[in-house]
Parts: sequence; structure tokens; C-alpha cells
Amino acid sequence: MYVRRVELADFRSYERVAVDLDPGVSVLVGQNGMGKTNLIEALGYVATLDSHRVATDAPLVRAGAASGVIRCAIVHDGRELLVELEIVPGKANRARLNRSPVRRPREVLGALRMVLFAPEDLELVRGDPAARRRYLDDLLVARQPRYAGVRADYDRVIKQRNALLRTAYLTRKVGGTRGQDLSTLAVWDHHLADHGAELLAGRLELVAALGPHLTKAYDAVAAGRAAAAIAYASNLGENLTPDRPALEEALLTALQERRSAEIERGVTLVGPHRDDLTLALGDLPAKGYASHGESWSFALALRLAAYDLLRSDGIEPVLVLDDVFAELDAGRRDRLAALVADAGQLLVTCAVPEDVPPTLRGARFDVTLGSVTRDA
Repeated sequence: MYVRRVELADFRSYERVAVDLDPGVSVLVGQNGMGKTNLIEALGYVATLDSHRVATDAPLVRAGAASGVIRCAIVHDGRELLVELEIVPGKANRARLNRSPVRRPREVLGALRMVLFAPEDLELVRGDPAARRRYLDDLLVARQPRYAGVRADYDRVIKQRNALLRTAYLTRKVGGTRGQDLSTLAVWDHHLADHGAELLAGRLELVAALGPHLTKAYDAVAAGRAAAAIAYASNLGENLTPDRPALEEALLTALQERRSAEIERGVTLVGPHRDDLTLALGDLPAKGYASHGESWSFALALRLAAYDLLRSDGIEPVLVLDDVFAELDAGRRDRLAALVADAGQLLVTCAVPEDVPPTLRGARFDVTLGSVTRDA
């Protein structure tokens, strides 16, 4: 799989730009603020329908424009697929595949499989659980695109259930009755258990498959200085297995046990939306104990593990390293270059070309404000 061409219209800093790419290594060179990451962000949006930098779509549209457009031609197994996305802040986004409209944008997921490592990924190690949940779910969708629907259904249930609990909480706070407000809560409990069990089972299977790849990737990046491991931390307890009926029953039981606390707080306290991914170096948790270099290596290993797992599944994703090499010492640079040199398509961004190891200096593109030019 590789991206043959990407076109942007009114996306971030680009009024209009088109870039033709080849398999192998492409290096995007430009000073900070020139738009290198904007181009990468557009490709990431095609792959995940989300930005790795911002939580809403509005910043993705160029100032003064009503909407932004991404067109991406992707070649997979010798066949080309054109994905077109129109981002309309405050309204429903629109998508087309091979110029035919699709009912929902998420139907384009799976057209481009991509693994992106960016400076923001340090949050995977040092940040809140939400970053780690998103990492898992994005990888889950990349492996099996049907999980995009599972995740959307689960999010819808949580939103509706929280609204119901919030209404009951506010009614109770002003001295009203809450029986009528909670009359449909049991229905939402079953919806949560149904969709939540499917999402949780997928995550558990994913973490089990990902673990060996992570240990191997961290060992390669950090030259064997410590053993890295991951484990799934569920609010249902430890030693869970991806048995969907058992998980559904466990969720229903936990919801009953936490019912009073949920009513008291007006929010859903049970489910995979409150889980975490535990990261460890040796016997210690990475968060709070890992140094900056170890945290950076761990975050990089998480992305490399995702890349290796997809390849082991028979998927050859596009690999993107956004401003990575400037943060690494010479040893880590060379080890990383050796690990990714055989990627089907590797996109690298940098401000200083010398930061990129010689083995990865393929096609070069100079990025200036609003334009991208390929060197002869």
C-alpha cells in the first residue's frame, strides 16, 4: 500500500496543493511552521477520520474558507482507490470513494492504513488514559475497520446514558423525583453491555497480539536497556478474557453495583471508556518513572509495534515519522533507520536534512508556506 497522490484545498495553511509520491522513502524538508505536519495530518485524517493534533475539525479548515477538502489516491495490490473528504465545521462531513458518495464518512476507513509517529505521541506514555485508549481503538480499526461502527455505537450509548443520568442528577439536586427520569436506564444498560463487550473483547485480543511486538520494538530502539510490556487495565478487574458473553454479563453486573454512585454523580462509571493501557519498563510503570529518553523510546516502540503487527496481519501500512530524528541521539537514529528502511512507503519530515540518516534519504520535497516542491 502507498499514497500515490494527495491534494489539499483550503486545508490548514494550504489554499491548494498537490503532491505526487512514490513507494519507498520520501523526505519532506522545511522549517517549523511551513506546513510539513499539515500535509501529514491530512493523510492521517484519511486513515482515521481524526486529527492527531486537535480535538475538533474547525482548525483543519483554512481561515476564511467554508470547508476543506482532502483527495488521496491510494494504491493497494496494484489497484488505485480515490478517497475524497470534505470537512465542514459545524456540519456533517462528506466523503466519496472513486467519486461515488458514501452514506457515512467512516465507510472510507481501511482504504488507507497508516502508522504515524509524531512528537505528540509522548502523551501515550506521560498523558491521560484517553490518549492510550485512542491508540488502541485506532489500531483496532486499522486491523478491522468494522470496529469503527462498534466504537461509534458505543460512544452513542454513552452519550445517551450520560444525558439520562445527568438529567436525573439535576432533578434530584433541586429536590424533584427521579423515578421517571431513570425509567429507560435499564435499556441503555443492555446497549452499553452489548456494544461495550464487543469493544472490550477486541481491545483484549489486540493487547495480547501487540505485546510481543512492543517488547521487540523497544529492545531494538533502546538497545536492550530494559524490558517493555503492556497490559490492559479494565474497571471490571484483572484476568479478563475476550469472551464476549462473559464480558457482557460482567458489564451488566458492574452497572448494577455502581448504579447508586452513577446516580449520585450523574455520569456513567462503568465501561471501556474508563479503561487504560498499563505501560511498564521492567518492574516499574513507565508513567512517572521513565526518563524523557525512555518515554520517547517507549512511545516510538508503541508505533513500531503497531506497524509490525499490521504487517504480520498481511497489511503493509504507510509509515510516517514526523520530526522524529531531531529528538533522538545518533545511536537511536541509526537503530530506528535500520528498523524502518524496508517499509513499503516511508514519509519522513524534518527541519534539517542532516538529522535523517543517510540510509533514509530518498526523494526530497521542499516545503515552504503554502507549497511543496520536489527536488530534481
